[in-house]
Amino acid sequence: MTTTPSPDSSTNKAQASPAPSIRTTTSTASTTEATTISRPDSYVSDKAPDDSSKLKTFLSILRKFIGVSDIAAVRFSLPTQLLEPTPNLEYWNYLDRPETFIGIGDSDDALGRMLAVIRFWFTKDLKYVKGKPCKPYNSTLGEFFRCNWEVEDNAPPILGESRKESATERIDTKNKPVRISYLTEQTSHHPPVSAWWVDCPVKGVSARGFDQLSAKFTGTSIKVTPGNYNLGIFINIKRRDNEEYQLTHPTAYLGGIIRGSLSVNVSDSAFVICPKTKMKAILNYAEESWLGKTQNKVNGVIFNYDPENDNKNRIKDVPEKDVLAKLEGCWRDEIYYTLPGSKDPTLLLDLKPLFPSPKIIPPLASQLPNESLRFWAPVTTAIKSKRFAEATKLKQELEERQREKATQRKERNVEWKPRFFREAVTQDGRPDLTEEGRKALEGLQREDYALVESEVTGA
Repeated sequence: MTTTPSPDSSTNKAQASPAPSIRTTTSTASTTEATTISRPDSYVSDKAPDDSSKLKTFLSILRKFIGVSDIAAVRFSLPTQLLEPTPNLEYWNYLDRPETFIGIGDSDDALGRMLAVIRFWFTKDLKYVKGKPCKPYNSTLGEFFRCNWEVEDNAPPILGESRKESATERIDTKNKPVRISYLTEQTSHHPPVSAWWVDCPVKGVSARGFDQLSAKFTGTSIKVTPGNYNLGIFINIKRRDNEEYQLTHPTAYLGGIIRGSLSVNVSDSAFVICPKTKMKAILNYAEESWLGKTQNKVNGVIFNYDPENDNKNRIKDVPEKDVLAKLEGCWRDEIYYTLPGSKDPTLLLDLKPLFPSPKIIPPLASQLPNESLRFWAPVTTAIKSKRFAEATKLKQELEERQREKATQRKERNVEWKPRFFREAVTQDGRPDLTEEGRKALEGLQREDYALVESEVTGA
C-alpha cells in the first residue's frame, strides 16, 4: 500500500543552512518534454467519483481479504477510478529528497556519516509522510522505469568538514547541480519483486535493493512488512573505502479502516548497520493506540557494536558506555540528536517544509514499450480525463497480454530473465547490474536515453 502527498503547486529545493539540518524554500521549475520534470499532478488524485465514495468502495474491497495471509502476493486488481494514475515503479522510490542522499559521505567523522544516513532515512518516504493512502498501477514483469534528479549539493556535513581532496581530485559540486540516476525493473511476478539501483558518480554514493512487501488485513488495519527478499536499503560510499550501510524497514500499518479515515502509522524498530565503522543505529517507532491520538514519535540510539556478535536490537540493551548519540523526535516533523555529555539536542532534520523533489524523465519518444510511463500512458490519459470505463478496458487488455506472454513462454519452455539486473532475486538482498543495466545508468548520467528494444521482454 502506498500513499500520495497533498498537491503542491511549486517545486521545493533545499537551501543552504548554517546548521546541520535540511530546510527548504520554493522555486519554480520549467516543464519541457525533452527533459520533462516529473508531473506535480502525478501526486494528485482525480476528484471523480468523490473521495467519500471512493473510500467506501475501497474499504468494501479490503474487507474481502480478511484472513488472507499476504494481500500483496494476491495482486488484486482495483477498479481504475480507485487507482492513482501513476505506475508503481515511478511512484515507489527512496529519493524524495536527493540532496540528503548525495550528502551522506561528506563528513570526515564516521558518526557524522551515520547521522547523515539517518537524515536521509527520514526523508525517503515524504510521499506518504505528507500524503494520503493510494494505489498506483501494479507493475508487470519486465516493466522498468528510469529517471534523473538534479539538485544543489547543499546538505551540510554533520560533525566534520567536507573531505579535503587534492586539486587534481576535487570536483566542485557546490556551485552546480548534481545529477543522481535511478533504474528499477520488475524482476519477479510471483512473488512481485522489483530491483532498483541509485547512482551519483560525482559524489561517489550509490544504493541498491529489492522492493517487496507483505501485507495482511488484521480486521482493523493492514499490516505491511518487508517481503522475504526485501532486506532493506544498501548504501555504498565509494570515497570512504566502499563503506556500506544496511537500512532495514520497520512494520507499517494502514489504519482508520473502521473509522473510514485512512492513515499510515509506523511501529516496531528499524536498524542501520555499518560493519566497517562498527556503528549501529536502532530507531524505535512508538506504537500508537487505535483509539488514541497519533503522535508519530520516534527515538533511537547510535552505538558501537560488534559485527561478529550483533545481538543488541533494543535500545534498553545498549550499554551507556557504547552510546555515540541519542535520537528523538517525530517522523512527520522534526528529528534531533544529542551527543554524550550534552543536554542540548541538535536539530538533524526539519520535515515540515519538505515535499518530494521533481524527477527528470526521458521524453516519451525515447522510452521503450515496456517503460512504465509509455506502457501505462493510455490508461493514465483515460483516468485523468475521467473516462473510467475506457481506462478499465485498456487496463484489462494490458493485463491479458501479460498473461498471454506468460503462457507462450511456458509453452516454449523459455525462462524469462531480467534485462538490467543479473538475477530476479538474491538471498543477500543486493541486486547486481547486468552490462545493459550499467550502460543504462551511464546513459542517464549523460542524458543519453537511447535503448534498443529487447527481443525478449515481459511487456
